[in-house]
Parts: sequence; structure tokens; C-alpha cells
Amino acid sequence: MNVNQSAPPVPPFGQPQPVYPGYHQSSYGGQPGSTAAPTPYGAYNGPVPGYQQTPPPGAPPASTAQAPGGQAAYGQFGQGDVQNGPSSTVQMQRLPGSQPFGSAPLVPVVSQPAVLQPYGPPPTSAQVTAQLAGMHISGAVAPVPPTSGLGYGPPTSLASASGSFPNSGLYGSYPQGQAQGHPGAQPPQRSVLPQASSFTPSASGGPRMPSMTGPLLPGQSFGGPPVSQPNHISSPPPQALTPGTQMSGPPGPPPPMHSSQQPGYQLQQNGSFGPARGPQPNYGSPYPGTATFGSQPGPPQPLPPKRLDPDAIPSPIQVIEDDRNNRGSEPFITGVRGQVPPLVTTNFLVKDQGNASPRYIRCTSYNIPCTSDMAKQAQVPLAAVIKPLARLPPEEASPYVVDHGESGPLRCNRCKAYMCPFMQFIEGGRRFQCCFCSCINDVPPQYFQHLDHTGKRVDAYDRPELSLGSYEFLATVDYCKNNKFPSPPAFIFMIDVSYNAIRSGLVRLLCEELKSLLDFLPREGGAEESAVRVGFVTYNKVLHFYNVKSSLAQPQMMVVSDVGDMFVPLLDGFLVNVNESRTVITSLLDQIPEMFADTRETETVFAPVIQAGMEALKAAECAGKLFLFHTSLPIAEAPGKLKNRDDRKLINTDKEKTLFQPQTGAYQTLAKECVAQGCCVDLFLFPNQYVDVATLSVVPQLTGGSVYKYACFQVENDQERFLSDLRRDVQKVVGFDAVMRVRTSTGIRAVDFFGAFYMSNTTDVELAGLDGDKTVTVEFKHDDRLNEESGALLQCALLYTSCAGQRRLRIHNLALNCCTQLADLYRNCETDTLINYMAKFAYRGVLNSPVKTVRDTLITQCAQILACYRKNCASPSSAGQLILPECMKLLPVYLNCVLKSDVLQPGAEVTTDDRAYVRQLVTSMDVAETNVFFYPRLLPLTKSPIENTTEPPAVRASEERLSNGDIYLLENGLNLFLWVGASVQQGVVQSLFGVSSFSQITSGLSVLPVLDNLLSKKVRGLIDGLRAQRSRYMKLIVVKQEDKLEMLFKHFLVEDKSLSGGASYVDFLCHMHKEIRQLLS
Repeated sequence: MNVNQSAPPVPPFGQPQPVYPGYHQSSYGGQPGSTAAPTPYGAYNGPVPGYQQTPPPGAPPASTAQAPGGQAAYGQFGQGDVQNGPSSTVQMQRLPGSQPFGSAPLVPVVSQPAVLQPYGPPPTSAQVTAQLAGMHISGAVAPVPPTSGLGYGPPTSLASASGSFPNSGLYGSYPQGQAQGHPGAQPPQRSVLPQASSFTPSASGGPRMPSMTGPLLPGQSFGGPPVSQPNHISSPPPQALTPGTQMSGPPGPPPPMHSSQQPGYQLQQNGSFGPARGPQPNYGSPYPGTATFGSQPGPPQPLPPKRLDPDAIPSPIQVIEDDRNNRGSEPFITGVRGQVPPLVTTNFLVKDQGNASPRYIRCTSYNIPCTSDMAKQAQVPLAAVIKPLARLPPEEASPYVVDHGESGPLRCNRCKAYMCPFMQFIEGGRRFQCCFCSCINDVPPQYFQHLDHTGKRVDAYDRPELSLGSYEFLATVDYCKNNKFPSPPAFIFMIDVSYNAIRSGLVRLLCEELKSLLDFLPREGGAEESAVRVGFVTYNKVLHFYNVKSSLAQPQMMVVSDVGDMFVPLLDGFLVNVNESRTVITSLLDQIPEMFADTRETETVFAPVIQAGMEALKAAECAGKLFLFHTSLPIAEAPGKLKNRDDRKLINTDKEKTLFQPQTGAYQTLAKECVAQGCCVDLFLFPNQYVDVATLSVVPQLTGGSVYKYACFQVENDQERFLSDLRRDVQKVVGFDAVMRVRTSTGIRAVDFFGAFYMSNTTDVELAGLDGDKTVTVEFKHDDRLNEESGALLQCALLYTSCAGQRRLRIHNLALNCCTQLADLYRNCETDTLINYMAKFAYRGVLNSPVKTVRDTLITQCAQILACYRKNCASPSSAGQLILPECMKLLPVYLNCVLKSDVLQPGAEVTTDDRAYVRQLVTSMDVAETNVFFYPRLLPLTKSPIENTTEPPAVRASEERLSNGDIYLLENGLNLFLWVGASVQQGVVQSLFGVSSFSQITSGLSVLPVLDNLLSKKVRGLIDGLRAQRSRYMKLIVVKQEDKLEMLFKHFLVEDKSLSGGASYVDFLCHMHKEIRQLLS
């Protein structure tokens, strides 16, 4: 079958269907997939104390320079990011003279349809000139070329992401358990014909953007010193729009203007300069009877010049809404090559007709340049975010399991690619030509079938591997270690019983929960009980192993005090079947809290604990997972002993990267041994102070595990979050002892990998464990010319052991288009996936480069992408216009969110551990998770009728969108805030909180009272619904307007300027425009 011929409609597949003879169908792991989009990020809503940042174990360095202190550079290959081929971005130089934000007269942004144009000279095409904020719309609009698919409306306003925490104790200062979090990004909008959005400054004599002159102050980023001043704007007057463009939001009065002109400071748009915090925006008008929110009334001041109207720049909310309306109702059928899927924020059904579902693979572009020169010119990274074991909604069938018996799956003899729908059968079906390497292979007699008149096999639709994009093969013994089938995996629970863990109530809580949780271990298909065996270890400075053999009346403890030479003191009775040993296990879990109740031991070990678990799995000859519950920096004398090296003075210096690197190489060595054994490590941290997350997370990161962090853990405040995360983690289906390889057709190859895994060579991604939340991001480079007619193919093959001990191969195939015109590339990009890749690239970069260099590289790359579009695809227009491709009009707002995130621009309260934690979390996030993480969702709760229980439409993440008479929910996948305006109606306060006035609401409240009224039920239902969509439990924090906690909340309003110096969306857009103009001139 030719790759570019679309598959005829596939009959039964794509919907649940009967099992075909020869293969049985089963959910992966036998459990129905949850509807929630998996999210690989962590429990990072703990009390505000600190979450530190360190390099994730899976992120290898870009250079092999020696790390300070004589240790080897942070992994050449041993990390989860490996370089194979040329480095992943062209080293980009910014032109000299690049200036701080806000220094040029303001440019209007134009989103304009790209014209089909030969690779080369600039085309001419229609364009719209929207004059904003005192600018007017030009009269004639040239005709837009007809769209050959869904063209989505007008430019919407882009949200500005400012994302570092305000200088207000974000993580550290509120011990009552604040959430820690980062802004989240939202998806771009696409259309088949790239349209473009453009904005121009008004004619000379019209108002201009104030400019900021002078060099940057030391340590200052584009946006001026870390002084936050608000955008003084309320909703703008309606503006003329291009045909087919709709804007949301009612017209409002012109914005009130304030300015804080003081000697020595030039007046700045959006408060990017000026010493003191300026007045906050009034929502439409100042709050009745109170001073403007957050500011003192001052003497009347002169009006500043007008600024860019936030409603006139592209809005993530509008793009998301348009995509939902345009693409949410129809199923996405994967039969056509190179289709751009709906956004991750749109709910849609997928029908597999030959290409893998976007739930498994999303690409930065679905139309790849034919030549490497063209790719270098555009600078758009070519990458795929792959989630091999993604959970599917109940309406979609799990991949079919195909059993070819002893002969095993059919493969190409040369490149070893697996049989897939793109293979071409020839010579009457006796041979097939590989679609990846063009090798001609014989078809084995037992697989032979005749061809029909089109050259397709007559049984194509009876075989998943010939008609579907995703399917599984049962592996033969040749695919198993030592040529023998694996045993079912084991789970080992390793519990810290030092003084901190006992005193906080953690040990008692955990033991109580495990009694019931062990009934819910993952199981295959219709199995009555799980095949997973369990074992238990407790530890402080020494390790205690427990014999829980079913024949014993009481559990037996064995102590290993020689932590320098770890061994497992018993084999028989350590790993047991839960049902057989239930009474002994229950007795043990009752005894552990009592045994250590009076402990005074404060020191702990860490590496020997992992070593012990791995040795136990090795002795049992099985793969498995260690669940480690740990509270403090391991300072006891033992291998892997760490010292406190937390040093905030290194921030913004060349040595800042050491904060993200592990202290010692011992953990990388240990991780390598764990991967070889198929031993995955999930780490639950309960720190009261610095624990060096950068080092402790190395083993979980390199083994495909997860890290959860609960700073300043208190049972009453944090038990729901911890237990919810633990239940989900124990129950989720995992593939063990996995190896993944990505094959490509001739012309491109995989050169770089990002995620939580280990690589011992340049092609195989090794995962001791892989769950349905984790992704592997792969970057591709050209090694030859591609052909427009045949396109490009990817095949991801994952070999793993299921929870029942069955060896399987999961295959995902995807065909992409290839283009000779840049306009086709820009028309088929996916901004959300692009941001996912760029964030991971940057978060790995901080291991080896100063943070400022990483930020500059991102800005330069973004400017080059947009400048190339402007030069080669946009119709001629004045240099004063910013022109953005329709598919990428949200790139600036989302990129600004990444630049302002805590890893790249931390506020004063963000701890080193917090940064390391978030860094490793983002490394394996999927596209939906990074989208909401960098650009959080802000939902108004009191604007829609109470009877309407559907999720309310979101508003843009900016303070000026808040009204003091309303209540808002904000979520970013890790944090959940309920913001209550000071003027909320008394009835609403009574219905939701059960108190009679705003002043009686408890700030920092984490549970809403259960009240029997419509509003209470609606809000609690909405919160439950949001939590169900995310892979980690989001702890609620109630924030009252003008309360101290509000600084934490405002950190997530990413369109505004951040206290740590991050630019507002408007400022960043101006800065990007200046960068683009410099590149073009």
C-alpha cells in the first residue's frame, strides 16, 4: 500500500470489537483506561517550604566538560537524554544590540495566512493591519486564499506568561502547606492555511510605546528589576476585525491610566521599570468603597502613553475555544497522512485507521521540510512526544494483541522494522518491500495471503498489524532475558522509620493505608487476583527485612547493619503473594508503628536501601518496583552519603548549574544496575528542609520512576493528597524491563532523547519501568533528502513485561508529509508540542550551561522561527508590523511562560529542591500537562448560572481579568487555588463556605465544607472533575483577595509581569518583535 494513499475506511477497528481468531484482545494490564489525561508531573503542592531543583537523572549533558570537584560531567550517555548525531539546535547568535524589553515603539501583531510559495523569494499575500490601542484598522483587506481545511478564526489575544514566583515567600513562607507550582502553557491553534495575525503601530504622531533605554542592570532580565507593576487596563473598546475573525469579550470602557512617575525612572509600559509596586488594575472600575486593589491612592498623575491593548493580541483562551468548537464534535480519523490533530485541550474521539492516535504520538510538525537546508533555515525543531502506554478513554479500544505463535512477529531482515500498514506487498504477495529501508523480504509460508486488484492483501482488515497504527505482538522467548520467559514483577515497600517519619504520623498513616491498598495491585485482563508479589523493609541507619511467609504465626525481622556491603538476609518468605500471607502482613503493618514509636534515631541512609531492593529482585529473578518513603538528607555513614550543599548565592552565576547536578556519581552507577535488573524506583519525599532532590531523584529518573514531594508533611493537611497519589501510583499499570527503539524511513533519524530513562547506546531507550503517564521525547534530524511523494515514517517499538509477567511488543506507526515550501511547514505545526520540546530542551540545558544562556537560546530560536516565516511566507508589509503564523500565534505567550518558570527564573522563595523537583517532573510530561503547567487555567465560578454544572469557560491568566465580586478556580496540574474577591455577595460566601461574611473565610483553607446547596455541589464537583483529569492530586488552597497568600496565587497569572523579573506577555511580544526586526535587517 502506498504510504500516501489514504487507507480505505477500516471496518471494525477503532471501536471495541470482537476478538479475531489468532489474537486476543486485552486492555494493557487488563484495566480500563482512565479518562484522565495522564500527567507526568509531581506532587508539587506541598507546604510552601522549598522544593529544590536538580537535574533529573534522565537528562544528559550537552557537553562532556568536567563538573566542579572533579566529578565526571553529568552523564555522557547515562542520562535520559542522549545525543546521537549533531547537537540539537544550531548555536544561535543574537545580533549585537539586542535590547531590553519595551524599548521599541510598539508593533502591531498580524496573524496572516501564509501564501503557498516556492522555497525562496518572498510571496505576496493579503494581510490585515489591525491598529490597536490607539491604532486603527486599515480599510481594505486583501482577499485571503481559500482555506483547504479548517481555518480558524481571527487572531486571538495571546496571553503573556510571566512565571517566576513573586518575592513573597512562595514556597518557603507559609508552613500551612502551600502549593508549589509553575505556570502552565496552553495549546496553539492551527489551521490548514496559515493565516497570520498582524498589528501595526499608529501613524507617526500617534501614541507610541514608551521605550526603556539604558543597559540592563546586573542580574536584571529583559523586563526590568524585580518590581511588579500591573497592567493598567480594563477591557478595551471593540475593534474592527478581519472577515471571519471573531473576538471574544464584550466591549468595555477605555482603561483607566495610572503612572508612577518618579525621578530617575523612565515611565514604562506595563510597569517594567520603576521602584515601587504600582497600583493594581481595577477590574472595570476600582472596587466600590476601597482603594484600587493592592495600592494606596496617590495624587493625580499625568496619563502615560497608550499601550498595546491586551485584547488585541492573540489569546490562548480564544484559540482553545475555537478548536473545541471546530474539531470537538467529529471523530479524528487517522487514515490520512500528515493530519494535524485537534489541540490537547479539545475532547475528541480517535478512530485508528492506520496511524497511531495523537494520544500516543504528537509531533512538532506534521509536514517535514524535504531538505536539511530548509529545516535549518526555518529552525523549527522536528520532534515527537511519544507516550507508548498512554491510557485511552473508555470509548476507544485498547491496542489488539496479535499472537503469531512460535515464529514471532514478522520483521524486515535488514532494518528489523515490524510489519505495519505501510509495508508494500509485491509478486502476488510472496514478498514485501520494507517502507523504512526499501529492502525486499520473503513472506513466510504461514503468513502468505493473495493480493486484491489494488495490490493490498485480501486479509488486510483482519490483521491489526496491516490496518491499524497501534497494536501489540506477544513476544517469543527470543525477546526475553537469558532466553527464558520472565516471572511476574514484585513490589517492595521501603519505609523510613527515623524520628521525623514517626513524629509526623507518616509511618502510622502509611501502614494503615497499605492494609487495604494491597488488594488493588495491578492485574491483567480478567485475572481474579494480581500476580504481583510484595515485600517490606524499614530503615533508618540500618535496614530491617521482614519474613512474612504464610506459614508463620508472626512476622520475623532481620536486621542488616553493615550498610556498606548490602545483602538480602532471606529469600524464602520475603516476596509473597498478598492473599496467601494476608494475616502475617496485617500483623506486620500493625506492629511497625509501635516497634519504632520511641525511636530517637534521626539519621538515615538512602543508597543502601535501593541497593537492597535491587538485590532482592535479582535473587528472585524478577523485575519490579521499589516504593521508597523518605524524609531527610541521608547523612549517616554509608555509600551515597550526602552533605548539605544548598547555596542560593550560586543563582545567576556560572556555577548555578551545579545545583541541578547530582553531588556524587554513586547514584548514576546504582541506577545503571537497577535498569539492568528491571528495578524501577518511585520516591515519596517528606522533607522539612533541604534533601538534595537533584541527587535523590537520579535513580527514579534513570529507572523510569516518579518522584513525589510533600514538604513539611502534616497528616491533617496532606494526608488526602499523599494517599491519593500513593493509591494511583500502586494501582497504575506499568511495563517492566522495557526497551524502546524509534525507527524512521530513509532521510531522517532520531538523534536526541528526553525523558525518564537510561541509554547505554545511541538508539535504545532503556526503562526499568514505564507507566501510562510517562513520555519519551525524540528529536529527528535529516541525513538525506526526503521525497514529497513518499513522505516520512516513524515506528516506535516498545518491548516490555506486563504486570502478569507476559513479554509483549507494542508498536506505534505514524506517517508524516514532506514539503518543499516553507509555507507548508508553518501551516502544519503544533505549538503545544513545540513548547513541550523547547521546555525539555531548556530544562536539560541548565545542567551544563548558565541559565541566562539557556534563556537567550530559547528567545533567539523563537525569533528565528518567526523571522523565517516573515521573510519567506508572509506578504510584504511594513517593518512596524509583527506578523505571526496562524499555527504559531501563541508561541510568544507560551515561550514567555517557559522563560518565567521557576527553573529558568526563580523568585527569591523558590528553593533549590523545588527547582530540581520541577525540572525532573517536566522532563517526562506529556503535551497536555506542559500546556496547563506553563499556562494555567483560570475558571470564573460565579458568572454562569448555578444550575449549569459544566466546566465554565476559562479566562486569560492575568490579574486584570479578575473581578472582586467573583470567585475563581486556578489549576496548573499540580496546584489548585480558589480565589475569593473581597466584594463577593454574602449569599455566595454562605453557600460555599458556610460563614456569613468574607472576613470569616479561613485563608489557606484546603477543604470546602460539604453543604447541601447547588453552588457548593457545583464547585466541589468541578474540583473533583479537575483532579480526575490530572495524574497527581491537586491540593486546594483558598486565597482571599489582598491576603498574604495572594502573592502565591498571582505567581500563576502568567500574562502579567512577575516579581522575579519575568516580562508580561505584552512586553515580551514587543521584545520578540524587536528581535525579529534585528534578524531581518
